[in-house]
Amino acid sequence: MELDNLKALSAIRLEHADECISAAKSLLQSENYKSAANRAYYTVFHAMRAVLAFDKIDMKHHSGIIAEFRRLYIKTGVFDVELSKIISVLSDSRNDSDYDDFFIVSKEEVTEEIKCAELFLNAIKEYLHTK
Repeated sequence: MELDNLKALSAIRLEHADECISAAKSLLQSENYKSAANRAYYTVFHAMRAVLAFDKIDMKHHSGIIAEFRRLYIKTGVFDVELSKIISVLSDSRNDSDYDDFFIVSKEEVTEEIKCAELFLNAIKEYLHTK
């Protein structure tokens, strides 16, 4: 795949991440906390995929995307290890929100998750600006 195509793929994935963070904020405002937690996670997920596009990596399972992002970008020091913690927290919250019928996420928790998702997204955007 040519560099221009990789840039276009990355841009589409980044656009999806932007849509997810916007949706997370709207859902928070309307007090749909579980759905907001889901969208916060997907912000991070699509941001990781935007970076991995340049490595021609995409996978069927979220765990594979997370593992490759950590291997190629966290463990090598491209991104701060704090981003790895954000991935874990948001992934756990998304899984609980989506699959645990009795899970409750508070307004305060999801507000913090959205802030973390924005921090993650901004780090990705800064990195991709150099590509």
